Amino acid sequence: MGIELREIAPQSAGQIQAACPAGTRAMARGDIPVIARLFNKVFRSRDKAAGEELGRYIETVFFGSPFYAPEQGSIVHENGNGDIDSAILSVPMEFDVDGRRVVARLLCAFMVDGKAGAAGAARLARTVRAARQDLCFSDSSSPVSADHCVAGGGVVLPIQSLEWQRFFRPLAAAAVIAGRRIPILRARAVVGALRLIDGVLRRWSRSTKPAGAPGCQAKTASLDEFLRCAAPMLERFSIHPTWSRPEFDWLVEVASLNRGLGTLQCRKVIDDDGRAVGAFLFFGKPRGMATVLNVLCEEGREADVTAAMFGCLDAEGYAVATGMAQPFLMNAISRQRWLCFRHRGYFCMVTRHADIKEAAFSNDIYIGGLASESWSRLLTDF
Repeated sequence: MGIELREIAPQSAGQIQAACPAGTRAMARGDIPVIARLFNKVFRSRDKAAGEELGRYIETVFFGSPFYAPEQGSIVHENGNGDIDSAILSVPMEFDVDGRRVVARLLCAFMVDGKAGAAGAARLARTVRAARQDLCFSDSSSPVSADHCVAGGGVVLPIQSLEWQRFFRPLAAAAVIAGRRIPILRARAVVGALRLIDGVLRRWSRSTKPAGAPGCQAKTASLDEFLRCAAPMLERFSIHPTWSRPEFDWLVEVASLNRGLGTLQCRKVIDDDGRAVGAFLFFGKPRGMATVLNVLCEEGREADVTAAMFGCLDAEGYAVATGMAQPFLMNAISRQRWLCFRHRGYFCMVTRHADIKEAAFSNDIYIGGLASESWSRLLTDF
């Protein structure tokens, strides 16, 4: 059954409703109730009107970016009756591409109303083919979506499709992770008891405790300090998010709404000379999980910065830390004990520019964290 876009007045006898031409168009604010209901139906298996909170969140995220414009925003498909049967939600983000500015599109959700929306979904998919896009990407694509991306001229970034997990207190960490599906495992009493056992394990197997980085230490820093540290460290990549002040402030504001992941905070890594050689941004739930969004460092200091990061998060009492894998950090991250990688969803990218595609193939691109969907409540809430 299709999802109604608007209420249709009863027709009088002999009156025939004219069919509307099917097609794609930019999503408007008036579409939000329908989009929220479609989101519930597709991703939450609830075919009913969504609550006001989801509607407000959709408006904030998909209409609030400083770079929002209808042509850079989300797209919907209307069938012949004027009903929305499929949609692509997207957020515009500005990137620096070898000195030129490009407004990219982060694709956050591709929603199809069952078989009824199949034709519309095909039309929507054609709008994001590589030949039509400066830069378009998604970090949580399904296998089917990844196949469509490649068929449309896009590429899959295999390393960014991985998530690393570093366990500090393994038993408590297992409960925290499994608690996503079995909430009782996240209960304070359960996690507390397991942390006591972890204490014994950490004394027996010291490899669970990170060694830290001699000559470096992580210190609490403001989000403003993170931006000041990040700006020059991003320059080592040919393609990277611009993070202008208005956009960074907006991203931090919407990311901070995801209280289910904890508090958004920053640490900078200082060497013996007092110079900042790296910084990392993360959500932290006390005694639970640290979800790392972004790690940046001076070239050649990857091992120091990641070791200092893990030492800091362990000392602050987190049971486990997770984050998106990045090619330039793989050698340093992989040296950690009690660390594993898991597939987190395909990181897909489409572009009509050969230099962007070449940079992606040569790992000369920084993308992820704030410059991805990792902060979105659509992944964790509602």
